Amino acid sequence: QVRLIESGGGWVQAGGSLKLSCAVSGGTVGGNTEAWFRQAPGKEREFVAAIGWIGGSRKYDESVEGRFTISRDIAKNTMYLNMNDLKPEDTAIYYCALRSGRTTLTTNRNSYGFWGQGTQVTVAA
Repeated sequence: QVRLIESGGGWVQAGGSLKLSCAVSGGTVGGNTEAWFRQAPGKEREFVAAIGWIGGSRKYDESVEGRFTISRDIAKNTMYLNMNDLKPEDTAIYYCALRSGRTTLTTNRNSYGFWGQGTQVTVAA
């Protein structure tokens, strides 16, 4: 059974940084597509960043491009989201997700079959 467990969320002032981690068990980081999504109150869950299995290609939502970096450590079976220059509009619950198999990189949340429980990120103005 694949399990994803996020950590690293918290409270930070605007302009600050946070690093989210997502430990994967029952599955292999690097042999799949991994991604981060977020959901703000009253809004739908939206794509943030993804990293594909082919050479580690990456894709970002334009709202976080240049500020956030997705990465993974295959030895630790863990994926990360480094978030810099955080803004109040980044406030949300952040979820890591995994799409099994050697598939194309996608931003569609319905394509991801495994999800973490979420971690809260709050950015104060």
